Amino acid sequence: MDKVIHGSPSVSGQPSKPLFFVLSGPSGVGKDAVLARLKTSDYPLKFITTLTTRPRRAKEREDIDYRFVSVERFKMMLERNELLESATVYGNWYGVPKDAVRQALAQGYDVMLKVDIQGVVNIKKIVPQAVTIFLSPGSLKELEARLKRRRSESAFDLARRLEVAANEMKEASRFDYVVVNKEREIERAVEDIKAIITAEKSKGNSREISL
Repeated sequence: MDKVIHGSPSVSGQPSKPLFFVLSGPSGVGKDAVLARLKTSDYPLKFITTLTTRPRRAKEREDIDYRFVSVERFKMMLERNELLESATVYGNWYGVPKDAVRQALAQGYDVMLKVDIQGVVNIKKIVPQAVTIFLSPGSLKELEARLKRRRSESAFDLARRLEVAANEMKEASRFDYVVVNKEREIERAVEDIKAIITAEKSKGNSREISL
């Protein structure tokens, strides 16, 4: 069951409106691992599962890591305007179901969403109040080692991901926050994200988010 923060007070003592957090970063940086730790911690959030048309990897779980759908189903949702944002990444479609986000916010829940970097720009246009967090590796060399251990890409695909990651790292300054997820220091990254959420909640949010 998803845990949630519901009606948390702001500095004024009044319940603040729900916040919308967006986590992104280069492929292999550990976004899924960080979110998994957040889900099992005592810091509750409503997590929205991203849709994808790519094949499921061995350790991935349906409706937890991703919702795996066919290309036909994805295109149908695009035509019906059922996605908050969508993008093609390495030849596969990714998208965020609009209804899931809308329902969580309408119920007063704070939302955490994981998207690829190109999707953050689109979300910011639609939801300018979104709080964006860039998850960064300790270094590109460290990121390369992580991708190699994953063993899910060919040598060509690995080289392409590293090239893309180098360019994506340049986008970090456009985010509200940057969190470094160093090798064997995932708990520190999780705690940093918790601190960001706490700080944003303490500010309060008087603006209604509409989709």
